[in-house]
Amino acid sequence: MSTADVDPTDRAEAAGPCLTCVAVALLLAAAIVASFVYLAIDYRALFTAESLRLMGRFIAEFFPPDLSAPFVAKAAWAALETLAVSALGTLLAALAGGLLALPAAGRLGSTLRQAARFVLNLLRSVPELVWAALMVLAAGLGPFAGALALALHTTGVLGRLFAETLENVPNEPERALVEAGGGTVAAFAYGSLPLVVPQCLAYTLYRWEMNIRMAAVLGFVGAGGLGQMLYFHLSIFQQAQAATVLIAMFVLVFGVDAASARLRRGLAPAYA
Repeated sequence: MSTADVDPTDRAEAAGPCLTCVAVALLLAAAIVASFVYLAIDYRALFTAESLRLMGRFIAEFFPPDLSAPFVAKAAWAALETLAVSALGTLLAALAGGLLALPAAGRLGSTLRQAARFVLNLLRSVPELVWAALMVLAAGLGPFAGALALALHTTGVLGRLFAETLENVPNEPERALVEAGGGTVAAFAYGSLPLVVPQCLAYTLYRWEMNIRMAAVLGFVGAGGLGQMLYFHLSIFQQAQAATVLIAMFVLVFGVDAASARLRRGLAPAYA
């Protein structure tokens, strides 16, 4: 039997295990063990009788939640503020990311490609909480700082995703339009753009889901919304009110996740 007739799987099994894979797995295992040893966390303290009693008492203080009409209305208003912050931040990021995606995909030359990718890497390498702290200093306390923080970080994420989508889109339709006499802009608008828009919209909706959660957290640094409300009530040990805020967070996230998932399923046939 010739070498060409040998099944590739049989040849891989005969060659033995991948030494590089084994070495990487051992290094990862050693790093994990070293992390636990270096942190020296006493996990047994979590399960002592005193710790369990204190945790149980702390959790019990959240029940029953404060469901009085004035406080529920206050939580609902904060939820709307959180929703607005996430929506505005995501919209600004989608617009800015779309503009940066063109040079990042190499559409405007290699120099601008490297510059745009550097900007996108810089924006997404800084966490939202850090951007929020900086925006609070620049724009003051409130939801506007939260929207700017989400927009800056999400621009880096969406810009990179949009650029990769543009790079991977088939160029035959656009090339055919150019060869038929169409201009470059028209060829892009009618040849490539319809192919990337559904996937870019799906990416934007998915990031909006994530930004809903992050918008609630940004309130801890003064960016408004449910997070700021939760931080306030926890800081003065009003656990019943904090429980109501947590319920509002859950309802808001669940509702947006369900709506976004349904919209993305509707877009799926367009780019499947």
